[in-house]
Amino acid sequence: MAESLPGDSAFCSAAIGAGSSRSRSGISRLPFLSLPKLARRAIPTFPQSEKNTRSLLSLMPTEQAIETEGVIVAVLAGTMFRVELGNKHKVLAHISGKMRKRFIRLTLGDKVKLEMSPYDLDKARITYRLR
Repeated sequence: MAESLPGDSAFCSAAIGAGSSRSRSGISRLPFLSLPKLARRAIPTFPQSEKNTRSLLSLMPTEQAIETEGVIVAVLAGTMFRVELGNKHKVLAHISGKMRKRFIRLTLGDKVKLEMSPYDLDKARITYRLR
């Protein structure tokens, strides 16, 4: 007798007719569940439409970073800097990851471009060293 797959109707009828739900390998199987139905339940699907995409984009944050320029007035430990903005406000700034990766060196008096979160105006990220 050929071995049948769990989703096969021949397997289900043979298992029910024999009065046993054990296969040759001794592993218990449930003959009333077919494999395709289980697979459909396990994989969630989302309809691909413009309406669905637009609704997902509306959940994205709408707050943009505030870009400004400043001058480094103090070098602190851990690649942190005290930067004075054009309006004489001082913020604590750290170097962005791309600047760390490229080993961009910053010293006192360098003009830099900053990004600030609208939620915390006392901290910033240095994104570019100006000439």
